[in-house]
Amino acid sequence: MSDSTPAHLPARPDPTDRHPALAQTRAWVARAVVGLNLCPFAKAPWVRGQIRFVLCEASDPQVLLDTLCAQMHALAQGDPEQLETTLVVHPNVLGDFGEFNDFLDRAEAAVDDLGYAGVLQVASFHPHYQFAGTAANDLGNATNRSPFPTLHLLREASVERAVAAIPQAASIYETNVRTLQALGPKGWAQLQAQCRRDALHPGEPD
Repeated sequence: MSDSTPAHLPARPDPTDRHPALAQTRAWVARAVVGLNLCPFAKAPWVRGQIRFVLCEASDPQVLLDTLCAQMHALAQGDPEQLETTLVVHPNVLGDFGEFNDFLDRAEAAVDDLGYAGVLQVASFHPHYQFAGTAANDLGNATNRSPFPTLHLLREASVERAVAAIPQAASIYETNVRTLQALGPKGWAQLQAQCRRDALHPGEPD
């Protein structure tokens, strides 16, 4: 298996917020999500600067839910040409994947309660993400393993357009698993280390 990592796609610098959790998450989006093409829909909004990264430093799940709801309003009411999608990064709460997974029910309920069913959807990423029926060390889980617990708000209409535009969209997960298997555990570990370096030294070449 190859241990090589993809060509560096530097995280877009943000002079207004250099929190390490956000910096590392931006680097992960650049290197893994876009760099490995784990999400074919992500490259366009990344290049256009239409992804918002929001930090929630709370340790209380209710505060996280309130933050998520506020970001739902902002995304639903925002201009898609300016804001396509939002990642809420929350490093201090729901570090346990089981608790994080349970919280997703509250997040989905909030979408319905706020009247955004069919408008917005919530995707989830976590350092210990584990798909049902897989072992914890299954490299396929890395498709959803972010540096910190992260809730991803997407526009339903954008997802539908993207799926319609990409042939065999249903096979993305299987393609991602093959990509990660080719990268190998050592290659994935190297990519994670590069993301940490990118966060500390943004803009520097490999």
